Amino acid sequence: MDEDLRSKPDSYWREKLTPEQYQITRLKGTERPFTGVYNDHKGKGTYRCVACDQPLFSSETKFSSGTGWPSFWDAIDTDNVELHEDLSHGMRRVEVVCSRCGAHLGHVFPDGPRPTGQRYCINSLSLEFEPAEDE
Repeated sequence: MDEDLRSKPDSYWREKLTPEQYQITRLKGTERPFTGVYNDHKGKGTYRCVACDQPLFSSETKFSSGTGWPSFWDAIDTDNVELHEDLSHGMRRVEVVCSRCGAHLGHVFPDGPRPTGQRYCINSLSLEFEPAEDE
């Protein structure tokens, strides 16, 4: 994709996304735990960025973390996500954003399962699920 989605005006995102998706992806919101459609989702396929359709996570790396948000132990491609220090809310965390459009996805923590030890804790509202062809 050649288009620079990061430079799109706020009006573009407000038109493209639902108010809830906009709150999460553009304003760095967080959905309430255990409320997201993908928290207990078991389908096989690819989780894509709701804002720009970039592939982010595979069902193969999804696991039940018990935290209330969809959790993955790795991204499909580390080039598809960016990690940024987040010092908001009096905490030190690592924010995960889509590398194509800058959408806030969630946070990553170093308490996940092997082989990476990472737990990408991602908001369902920042994701769109694409079922595998054989589903």
